[in-house]
Amino acid sequence: MSDKEPFTLDAAAAPERIAKHIARAGICSRREAERRIEDGRVTVNGETVTSPALNVSASDSITIDGKPLPARQPARLWRYHKPRGLIVSARDDKGRQTIFDTLPDTMPRVLTVGRLDLDSEGLLLLTNDGGLARHLELPSTGWSRKYRVRVQGRVDPDALPGLADGITIDGVRYGKVAAQLDRQMASNAWLTIAIREGKNREVRRIMEHLGHQVSRLIRVSYGPFQLGDLPSGGVEPVKPRVLADQLGTAPDTSATAGGDAAHAAGRQRKTPSRGPRNADHRRPPSRHKAGPARRR
Repeated sequence: MSDKEPFTLDAAAAPERIAKHIARAGICSRREAERRIEDGRVTVNGETVTSPALNVSASDSITIDGKPLPARQPARLWRYHKPRGLIVSARDDKGRQTIFDTLPDTMPRVLTVGRLDLDSEGLLLLTNDGGLARHLELPSTGWSRKYRVRVQGRVDPDALPGLADGITIDGVRYGKVAAQLDRQMASNAWLTIAIREGKNREVRRIMEHLGHQVSRLIRVSYGPFQLGDLPSGGVEPVKPRVLADQLGTAPDTSATAGGDAAHAAGRQRKTPSRGPRNADHRRPPSRHKAGPARRR
């Protein structure tokens, strides 16, 4: 998918590159699909393919490691309130608990739209469609990621406007950053920070460059989707009509099982069976209050 290619929710899409087709079935990311193809693990109509430069359609018979590609479901999106202390990964070589260990059993297999690090919390979008995940991650989509950030020390308000032009740190260029000081306290401060690229640990690195360690980082929105009052660990489906409106396309109503199943789970989460529990259950603070309100 090129950066400018529009995304469609239509499950009966026209022929497309095989890696994209696999990704949109929710098996893995597009890049991982390309690796599996190059490793000779994918067949199309009974023949092994080793190049992703192949167009396929819904009528083609595709297998991965001998298993048929699942029937493609309509693209769905969920809002998830990631707690601190969970890894955003399908597996962790250190045995730490991942977000997938705590999702409701009624959820289908999902991918994350971007990531939040171990110590970050807040809104994380989940989808059953790899193509949709990639589309929403692209900077060209133009969606802002907004965070509430608590940092140590006293913040110089005059240092924040300069971030609007972007900043280079250790050879890495970060794009425009909108930063606002919300409240300065004796030993720490709360800020609202909005970015559009979402590079690895971007907010933390920018704050460290300004001389401040981040002690709490909460994503409160991703584009038009808000964390709102979704409780820690809670997950809720985005209605197909709402998703279609935000993507500027027609909703796919051919099946709604994925969204309905998650809606049945509502705001519940599965009780974690292992790994660290998040002890911080306070609500992200209102920008008009003195500090974080109690809930998370």
